[in-house]
Amino acid sequence: MRPILYSHPFSSYCQKVLAALYENGTEFDTRMLGPEDPSAYEELCKLWPVKRFPMLVDKGKPVFEATIIIEYLQVHYPGPLKLIPDDPDQAIEVRMLDRFFDNYISTPQQKVVFNALRPEDKRDPYGVEEALNMLDAAYGWLDQRMANREWAAGDTFSLADCAAAPSLFYADWTHEIGERFANVRAYRSRLLTRPSFARAVDEARPYRPFFPLGAPDRD
Repeated sequence: MRPILYSHPFSSYCQKVLAALYENGTEFDTRMLGPEDPSAYEELCKLWPVKRFPMLVDKGKPVFEATIIIEYLQVHYPGPLKLIPDDPDQAIEVRMLDRFFDNYISTPQQKVVFNALRPEDKRDPYGVEEALNMLDAAYGWLDQRMANREWAAGDTFSLADCAAAPSLFYADWTHEIGERFANVRAYRSRLLTRPSFARAVDEARPYRPFFPLGAPDRD
């Protein structure tokens, strides 16, 4: 049996896993989480009461969290591209950057989006300001890092880039990556032309009207 991915194409963390799957041509089945198939969400909730996705189920075993799913795929469904290097020090760098993109770009970006989804009397302008400041700090750090790099951890596409792609994709919609961060903007453009992530972005296009801050037409 092929592994089953419970996901939604517009979710950034689902796109992170999809990029990894598409990079290595890994065969899998999808359970789409949405009103079209409510049973898929019911199955996810039974296996994972926290109710977060993506979730991978392989041979009846659930695997949670996008990073861990990618780690699991490398162990159990290895492909031509090793998204986590064998060299221990290189692997640490890749994992460190994976955490950077999830914690310091994706998390504050989502805070702004979730705030926009709240009723107006429940919104948190101070929290949004903090999130935007975090994004600017993260853009600045990343801009220096990407001055002489093609991919986040060097010359090879890795787990870190799987994390970076959806993080920067949506972050630029939420809090535009300014011209002073030219290296970040160029890196984001490279990620968008990477076939694996470009496929994930194209699959999510029908859902763009649901983005609460308004999805730009440029991507």
